[in-house]
Amino acid sequence: MPWRINIASSVLEMQCLYSKSMIKPIVKDVLFLGQKSSEATKDDLYIATDLRDTLEYHKEECVGMAANMIGYKKKVIIFTDAEVNTVMFNPRIIKKSRLYHTQEGCLSLTGIRPASRYEDIVVQYFDESFIPQIKAFSGFTAQIIQHEIDHLNGIII
Repeated sequence: MPWRINIASSVLEMQCLYSKSMIKPIVKDVLFLGQKSSEATKDDLYIATDLRDTLEYHKEECVGMAANMIGYKKKVIIFTDAEVNTVMFNPRIIKKSRLYHTQEGCLSLTGIRPASRYEDIVVQYFDESFIPQIKAFSGFTAQIIQHEIDHLNGIII
């Protein structure tokens, strides 16, 4: 958190500059991460800000996060696609094709682990205005989304 030194009338004051930024610590407790998340509501929209700030802080090592990774057991994810961060509330894969096997890392876990993913997926979700959306994804973006949805379902790679 940034600090500003304010010198006024020979008095030295330290003031914390508050912002709406909420970088959260990463949860590494596999018992917590192994629990299923509950449906998000409009009351959970603030989680998007915390996910966005935390992902931005970890952008050199991370391309997606689920809400449980920062302590919320709600179905909310964020992922980076072409340098744009997208938040999904209550994402659900409604179509998938072209299974493949790969290896993945996770900010909440150490090491690389095997995972089965689909090359192409279609996801139904609510956007940050809580408007229903359906969108197709493929390749690495589809892989990220599947990894984060696994988190929401208590599946640890």
